[in-house]
Amino acid sequence: MRWADPLNYSLSILSEFDWRTMSRMTGTSWMFPLLGLLGSATATTFNVTHYPPANTSNTVLSEVIDGSGAPGIYNSSTTPAGEYGIYNWCAMPHVRKEEYQKVSSDYTLKYLEVIQRHNKRTPYSSNTFFKEDISWDCEGEGPYAYARNANQFNTTPIYWQAEVNTLNPFEYTVGPGFINSTCQFPMETSAGLEDSRVHGEDFRGVYGDMLQFLPLSSEREKYQWRVTNNPITSQTLAGYAAGIYPDIDDYYALIQSDAYDSLEPAFSCPAASAIKAAQLASDPWIAHLNESQTLREKMNNISGIAANDTAGWHNSWDHYYDNLSAKQCHQKALPCSLNDTSLCASQEDANAIYRLGNWEYSYWWRGDTNSTLRSVLTMGPWYRELQGHFADVVSGKSCMKYYHNFAHDGSMAPALGILQIDEPVWPGMASELVFELYEKASNYFLRILWGGQPLKTSTPMGTLDMISLDDFNSYLDNMFPEDFVAACNA
Repeated sequence: MRWADPLNYSLSILSEFDWRTMSRMTGTSWMFPLLGLLGSATATTFNVTHYPPANTSNTVLSEVIDGSGAPGIYNSSTTPAGEYGIYNWCAMPHVRKEEYQKVSSDYTLKYLEVIQRHNKRTPYSSNTFFKEDISWDCEGEGPYAYARNANQFNTTPIYWQAEVNTLNPFEYTVGPGFINSTCQFPMETSAGLEDSRVHGEDFRGVYGDMLQFLPLSSEREKYQWRVTNNPITSQTLAGYAAGIYPDIDDYYALIQSDAYDSLEPAFSCPAASAIKAAQLASDPWIAHLNESQTLREKMNNISGIAANDTAGWHNSWDHYYDNLSAKQCHQKALPCSLNDTSLCASQEDANAIYRLGNWEYSYWWRGDTNSTLRSVLTMGPWYRELQGHFADVVSGKSCMKYYHNFAHDGSMAPALGILQIDEPVWPGMASELVFELYEKASNYFLRILWGGQPLKTSTPMGTLDMISLDDFNSYLDNMFPEDFVAACNA
């Protein structure tokens, strides 16, 4: 085993703890007594045990810095035959009948829940250069945004197209980005919608055609969709639904308020924010920035990002990663400088950025000793909802068979962090976790699939293949506070 015997630490409040000391410890378990809200004298106690991930090319910084090549596929949604299951940022491997392994007939599938990231898209506007050297057009692609009143009359579908070259003087303070583009940044592209449709078809191929488990499209009380307040998740569902239930014209999807959405997640959690701030100031984080400084200077010269930029281009590789990977997934060219067209990003530059990005996500959500606690505070509330769904199925309270959540990388990474994935990655486009709940002789078991195969964790649970539901719930219950609100505000 890679971890030491757990050690217990008692804290009065998280903000008074020496995070740097804690981040240098491995294999530790901490007990957090948290004072309740509004001056309550009652403490909430919970234990978080961090099990370090495996040493891989994503988690060992020297291999990231000195390595070569991309950590997977970044230029196509298609994975070559025989290689399905490898990391593909443009379209991550998911459940499909070619690789799916049935469980023993002694077990009966009772319930499915899925959480996945949206499909490929344009970059976020915050990740575009002030002026891009290539074009990106989305004419006729949407996104659609309109209201419906089916009980009285049918409204006309309306889709957005960006308006540019206006007399609005503030338009020119944010830069043209992609010049004269009709796109929204972000929005799911036509290619991303096609990936979504194929994803839906593949899911139906397993749980519909192969296992005969999916509800009929007309059995609306037996399946449910959920999206976040970011429209790209609804755009993904639009393509996915066309693949899984092509006979249905429209759907409703559940959505929580953007003030407290647990799926995005969008609720305020100062304790989690404090952990992130400490991570960004930690020795490993500073080291990876220093060791990639030459590459950053080159990319700044290409992009025109100022040396004194305060928008995040200099404290992580997130912005460059999103910019370059979105282009390459859509077969667009890597950028060149507008001032010196001979100065261009090479493929090896892009590959190095992709390696650095995967190291950053692996460190944030798995490598740093505080990462498990941050994951608990970030996606713990969503897992509480998942546990409730399991409980309702087991008790017979619910007839729900299939529930699908459309989310983001900022949802998937901490969701995997709570399970303590053994080989962490930056969750790519359409990455999915599938929770299969089985019953055998009145006992319940879970199989949790990542990339279509049982998830390997660093925890004593090992690979999550037909583990006891009671053991899974105990694992979560031991880590989760009774009061998440109090824990976040401690």
